[in-house]
Amino acid sequence: MEPAFWHQRWHDQQIGFHQGKPTPLLLKHWPSLGIAPGSCVFVPLAGKTLDMDWFAAQGLQVLGVELSRVAVEQFFTEQGLTPQVEESRYGRHYRSGPIELICGDAFALDEAALSGCDAVFDRAALIALPPELRRRYVRDLYARLPSRCRGLLITLEYPEHEKDGPPFCVREDEVRKLFGHDWEVATLERRDILDQQPIFIAEGVTALETVVYRLQRMGGTPTA
Repeated sequence: MEPAFWHQRWHDQQIGFHQGKPTPLLLKHWPSLGIAPGSCVFVPLAGKTLDMDWFAAQGLQVLGVELSRVAVEQFFTEQGLTPQVEESRYGRHYRSGPIELICGDAFALDEAALSGCDAVFDRAALIALPPELRRRYVRDLYARLPSRCRGLLITLEYPEHEKDGPPFCVREDEVRKLFGHDWEVATLERRDILDQQPIFIAEGVTALETVVYRLQRMGGTPTA
């Protein structure tokens, strides 16, 4: 999607994708990754997700990137935090304690920016992008994460003719095609969530599943 689309969504507070609590599937599956305290988690297209606050509470460092300044500033305000702010070639950095949010273009991040990331959590990034951008996103951004990196990816699947994204339907065969060259992909859970999503039902969607994948960068240390 064009940047203006997301800026407008945040300006108008049309943010149905935002959750008022940490992602339940994150809480369930994150411990299986064995990420050590003090490690840094990369959160792409972070919005103002409370998952970042949850990571910090687990003793983890957080590096998020988000295009919308409205989203970034709302996150810190709503958490009662006063961040330090500075500029770099990547954008405007907001830091408070273990949480750093870069207000800028995720595609502008390079290996140097991501070199400290031990893990990645992607709940609403991949599914926010149309097909051509999904390919670029994985080919360019994920390729810059270090070899030790591992994490969780959460997607949605629904009959594509019944709804226009975002969020987009990203099926398992596409996930494996996108990531299979550089990442080991394991399906951890598939769950029917249609009855929990009245907006999808109102749009005429007749089936909706969420799928959780474990990602392990090839060349890294496998998880148990």
